[in-house]
Amino acid sequence: MSAPVATIDDVEFGVELPTFSPDTSIDNIKRFGQHVGWGGPRFTDHEAARKEGFPGALVPGVMSQGFLGAMIHRWAPKAEIVVIDTVFRAPVLADTPHSIAGVVTDVDEEAGTVEIDITIANAARETRVFGTATVRLPIE
Repeated sequence: MSAPVATIDDVEFGVELPTFSPDTSIDNIKRFGQHVGWGGPRFTDHEAARKEGFPGALVPGVMSQGFLGAMIHRWAPKAEIVVIDTVFRAPVLADTPHSIAGVVTDVDEEAGTVEIDITIANAARETRVFGTATVRLPIE
């Protein structure tokens, strides 16, 4: 992996951010739920989620957004995330492998902002979540 991005000068249009595979395990989802003060069987029990009409336990949407933010901060630890705008196309299922990816689609050197197209895809390479993030980086 290349060195983390520190300033807007380190960013190039079209660069792909390093991908990673988030921990979508039910145990991790339970820990997340305990920290944010909520949970529920659709997120922590495959059979209960199926009874609600889902294909299995789900990764909460806000947790998926957190994974996207984590990808951005792995790439640019000093980045300030201004906004993450997402579309949830299909469920992100617990206990299944997913990959988080991003690509730089705009760089505004004067404002110090970067636009990044972001995705979460399953092992079949089906996009489950997509969107755009705007981040601000130091200008130096």
